[in-house]
Amino acid sequence: MASISLRGVQKAYGDGALVIRDVDIEIGENEFCVFLGPSGCGKSTLLRMIAGLEDVTDGDLSIDGRLVNDVPAAQRGVAMVFQSYALFPHMTVFENMAFGLKLAKTPKDEIDRKVREAARILQLEALLERRPKALSGGQRQRVAIGRAIVRQPGVFLFDEPLSNLDATLRGQTRVEIARLHKQFAKASVVYVTHDQIEAMTLADKIVLLHAGKDTERYGSIAQIGAPLELYHRPKSRFVAGFIGSPRMNFLPGRVQSIDSQGVLVTLDHTGENVRVPVSGEGLQAAQPVTLGVRPEHLELLDAAAANDDAVLTRTVSLIEQLGEHSYVHLDQPGGAVLIAKAPGDTRLVPGDEARLRVPRATCHLFTEDGFAAASLESVEHYA
Repeated sequence: MASISLRGVQKAYGDGALVIRDVDIEIGENEFCVFLGPSGCGKSTLLRMIAGLEDVTDGDLSIDGRLVNDVPAAQRGVAMVFQSYALFPHMTVFENMAFGLKLAKTPKDEIDRKVREAARILQLEALLERRPKALSGGQRQRVAIGRAIVRQPGVFLFDEPLSNLDATLRGQTRVEIARLHKQFAKASVVYVTHDQIEAMTLADKIVLLHAGKDTERYGSIAQIGAPLELYHRPKSRFVAGFIGSPRMNFLPGRVQSIDSQGVLVTLDHTGENVRVPVSGEGLQAAQPVTLGVRPEHLELLDAAAANDDAVLTRTVSLIEQLGEHSYVHLDQPGGAVLIAKAPGDTRLVPGDEARLRVPRATCHLFTEDGFAAASLESVEHYA
């Protein structure tokens, strides 16, 4: 088992431009940590730095308490599973899985025992004499995982291992990886993906990374936390918009008033008022803000609301029927679209007028710089 520590880590290439900036991460023993973010944010670069395949330009990278900035990849005690499988086409499944052990001059009987045990766990026993060309994509990925398992490393590194699989295989293999982590609970896992479903379902901790100009302004890390922490308590509009599918609805408005119950926001274009249970510290009347509310938190009403929550009225433009539930697209003044989650058998059709209750306990408020206003301590907000 091994912990991983990155302190003030930065990465620059030949032109001196930083692609990884001011990264501070602590990954505990046995922890499943996911690096998540849009394309070009440096997820794979950060993973390759941990693996020893990329140099650290500045800062300290430690594995199990040992500084490894200048330690070769082979001596770091990590095993990496690549997106492209990286299997030897002329070798059998057994030979591919045994390759690292043979290089380490492991005794033959121990190699045989470790490979067959990993094959049993990964349900590859019947495929050990096949070559990679005779395997499906999912089977190849399991062989690549098996090659990592037999080495019994302290750290497993996964670089978008499911991106080459179809949707069904992605789901199946995701479950297998989660199950394997529980079986090999002594190992820490660092997993790179751009797929938030993988991140939300697998991670103990998510490291969400910025991309582009946001990296220059705020550093590479947008937020670190448990999946539901990022979902329910996003620290910025970027985090709120990236986590969740469909993404959070954003409605522009202005501060109407501030009191002990929170901030009253008047929406642009419609003049509707929504009270948000956040601290008014740093805010002032008439200040531009953005109200955030997730599609699943908007409640479609058949009758008038029976409490103090805000009610919005919008025209239905599109219905996405997905069986168990539907997503209702509603026209927003100013050309934007509001999305609400509805039962799969909703009777709404395009052109209908819909009324939506906005439960204030589920609302978020973002200032012009994109940061979230803090929740009131007196309001119970996603315990």
